Amino acid sequence: MGQTVFIPRELDANEPRVAASPDTVKRLAGLGFDVTVEAGAGTASRIPDEEFAKAGAAIGKAGDVAKADVVLKVRRPGEAELKAYRPGTAVIAIMDPYGNDAGVAALASAGVTAFSMEFMPRITRAQSMDVLSSQANLAGYQAVIDAASEYDRALPMMMTAAGTVPAAKVFIMGVGVAGLQAIATARRLGAVVTATDVRPAAKEQVASLGAKFLAIEDEEFKAAETAGGYAKEMSKEYQAKQAALTAEHIAKQDIVITAALIPGRPAPKLVSAAMVASMKPGSVIVDLAVERGGNVEGAASGQVVTTANGVKIVGHLNVPGRVAASASLLYARNLFAFVETLVDKATKTLAINRDDELVKATMLTDGGQVVHPAFAGKPAMMIASSEHARPAAAKKPAAPKKPAAARKPKTSGGIA
Repeated sequence: MGQTVFIPRELDANEPRVAASPDTVKRLAGLGFDVTVEAGAGTASRIPDEEFAKAGAAIGKAGDVAKADVVLKVRRPGEAELKAYRPGTAVIAIMDPYGNDAGVAALASAGVTAFSMEFMPRITRAQSMDVLSSQANLAGYQAVIDAASEYDRALPMMMTAAGTVPAAKVFIMGVGVAGLQAIATARRLGAVVTATDVRPAAKEQVASLGAKFLAIEDEEFKAAETAGGYAKEMSKEYQAKQAALTAEHIAKQDIVITAALIPGRPAPKLVSAAMVASMKPGSVIVDLAVERGGNVEGAASGQVVTTANGVKIVGHLNVPGRVAASASLLYARNLFAFVETLVDKATKTLAINRDDELVKATMLTDGGQVVHPAFAGKPAMMIASSEHARPAAAKKPAAPKKPAAARKPKTSGGIA
C-alpha cells in the first residue's frame, strides 16, 4: 500500500475552492500515492464526488486525515483541525502566515511539515507552482466583472442611431498579476484604461496592454523595486506627490480597481475619503486588498458600501473564490507541480530534500519548529503570545537570481 494524499473539504464558509481536481488525482496516483478526497470537498467548485471517484480517488470522511502522509489544502488548517493530523505529515496550502502568528505556532505544535505556497520563489523552475499568480490572475478578471455588474452603464463606446454611449474610464492601481489581468479584461470590454504602480517595469507592461501609465517618474520611482520584483515601500514625500496626481485623475474615472499589496505589510492606503467624494455618482471602486486592511478608505470586508455621494465601494472577500471552478483547477495544478518535486521517482515515496531551493523557500514548520527565514528563531510559545502583533520588519525571502532566460518578474506593488 502506497503513501496517502488527503484532500479535505475547506471549513471556512467563505472558501469554495478545493485543492485537487480529477486531473491532479490521476497524476498523484501516477506518482504512487493513494488519494482520498473528503466527501463534498469539490462541490462548491463544481466537482462532484463521482468525478473524483472516476479519477481513482477514494471518497472519505474528515477523520481520514489521521492516516495521511500528505494533506493538500487551500487555506491553513486551524488548531482544531490539526488535532487529527499525525506529526510529520506534509501539509501544503496557502498558509497566510504574516500577522497570524498563533496559526503558525499551531502548525509547529502539531509537528507537521508545513509548506506555504505563497512563498514559492519567482524562478523559471517554479512557474507552474506559482499560486499567487494563478489566483491573482482570476482575481483581476473577476474584479472587472464585479465592477461592471455594479456599474449601471455600458463599458464600451457604442455608436447608435439614437446617439453615442461613451466608453467607461477605468483606472487600475497596482499592476501586479491581478492588475495586469484587470487591464486586459477592461480593455476587452471596451473601456478606456489607465494604470499606476510604483515599479518602473510596470510602465512597459501597462503600455503593452494598450493602457496609459500614470506615475510621478522621479529618481525614487526609478529605484522602487526589490531584487525579487516586489515593490518597495515609498517615502512619505513620494506618496504625497503620487496622491496629488492620482486624486486629480480619480475624480474623472468611472471605475477604479485597487490591487496594491506589499508582502508582509498591511495594504497601503491609496484612495482617501476625499478622493471617493470627488467621484461622480454611480462610480465604482473595487478594493482587491480589503482582506489586508484595504487600499480604499471606507471599504468594508465582504460588503458593497454606497457612499453619501453615490459611489459604490466593493470589498468582496476571496475574489478568486468567486470563480472557484476555474480557480480550483489552476490551484490544484500548482500543488501537483510542487508535490512532484518532493517525490522520489524510483521508490515512489515522499522524499523531502531540505536543501532544495523550493523547499527552503516554502517550508514554514518542521519537526515541531518554525523554520521559515521570516519566522525562524521564534519559539512556538513566543509566537502564540504575540498573536496580535504583526511583525513590522518581516519580509519575504529574497528570490534567487533568475537565469537569463527566466520570465520577467510578475510581482509588484500590485497583488502577486
